[in-house]
Amino acid sequence: MGAVAGRREKRGGVLRQRERIFPSGPPRPGADTELVFGPDVEAALQDGQPVVALESAIITHGMPWPANWETACTVEADVRAGGAVPATIALLEGRVHVGLSAAELRSLAQSAGSPQLAKIGRADLGVAQALGKTGGTTVAATAMVAARAGIPVFVTGGIGGVHRGFQQTLDISGDLQVLASAPVAVVCAGAKAILDLPATLEYLETMGVPVLGYRTRQFPAFYSASSGNPLEYSAEDPAQVAAVLRRHWRWSSAGVLVANPPPADCALPREYVEGLLDTALAEAASRGIRGKAVTPFLLDYLEKASGGRTLATNEALVRHNARLGAAIARAYAELLAAEGEP
Repeated sequence: MGAVAGRREKRGGVLRQRERIFPSGPPRPGADTELVFGPDVEAALQDGQPVVALESAIITHGMPWPANWETACTVEADVRAGGAVPATIALLEGRVHVGLSAAELRSLAQSAGSPQLAKIGRADLGVAQALGKTGGTTVAATAMVAARAGIPVFVTGGIGGVHRGFQQTLDISGDLQVLASAPVAVVCAGAKAILDLPATLEYLETMGVPVLGYRTRQFPAFYSASSGNPLEYSAEDPAQVAAVLRRHWRWSSAGVLVANPPPADCALPREYVEGLLDTALAEAASRGIRGKAVTPFLLDYLEKASGGRTLATNEALVRHNARLGAAIARAYAELLAAEGEP
C-alpha cells in the first residue's frame, strides 16, 4: 500500500505542476502511467523547478553516430549549466520516456540508421507504443508529450512546416498542427531550410501560433540567420519571453515559437544553402524519395555536399537553442514563483 500511495503522490505532483504552468488546467488530462519519468525530471516537476524538453529524432534520424551522441550529451550539459533539468523524450520498447539515463541515450544514438528504429511523429505515437517500438520523437510528438508532462519549454534545432510544392503534394508537417494545440514554447532556429518558409509562417499565423524572434525581427532559416521573412514581434531577454508565455497561455492553448538565429560565427549564407538545396531536392525527386524519408536524405546530402559545414552549424545551433531554452525555463519558473503559484 505504501508503494502504491507513493506512486499516486508522484503522479499527483506532476498533475499539480501542469495546473500550475497552464492556467486553463492540464492540457492532456489522463493517467500518467503513460509516461516514464526520469528521477531528476520527476523531482524537478514536483518542486516547480525549470525543466527543458528535448526531442530525440535529431539523435535517431538527424545526425550520424557518434556526432549524434556527442551533441545529445553536450546539449543536456548546456541545459544543466543554464540551471534547468534536461528531459530528452523518446519511445523505448513501447514506453514513452521523459528523461533518459546516460545508458539509454547512448543506446539510442548507437542505433541511428537502423531500419528497426522508428521516427515517431504525431500519428505514430500511439501505434508505435502499442507495437512496442523504439524510436526518436519528432517535434510534434515531443511537444505532445511535453505538454502532457507539464513541461512548458522545448528545445529543438528547427521545426517542420509546409513543404515546397505543397500545392501538388499537400505535404505539411504535423509539427504545425501540434503547435496549434499544445501549450509549449518551442525554441528553435526557425523552420528547416528545406521548407516553404513564407507558407509555413502563414500557416502558423492562421493557427494562432505566435512567432517571437529572439533579438531579431527576421525569421531564421535554420542554417542562416535570416530567411528574408520579417517578424512582427521580438524579445530581448528570457524574462520578456517568459512574460509573453504567461500572458499568451491565459488566452490560448496554442504553443509559441521562439525563433533564435544560429550563432553568427557558424551561420551559413542563405544563397549558399539555397544552391545546395536546389540540387538536393532535385536528387530526392529523381530517386522518388517522399514523406518521412525526405528530411533525413536532405540533411545527409547537405552534410556531404557542404563538406560537413551544415552538420557543424546544426550542432552549434542546437546548443545555442539549449542555452536559451534553459534561460527561458528558469525565467518562467521564477515568474510563477513571484506570482505566488503553489
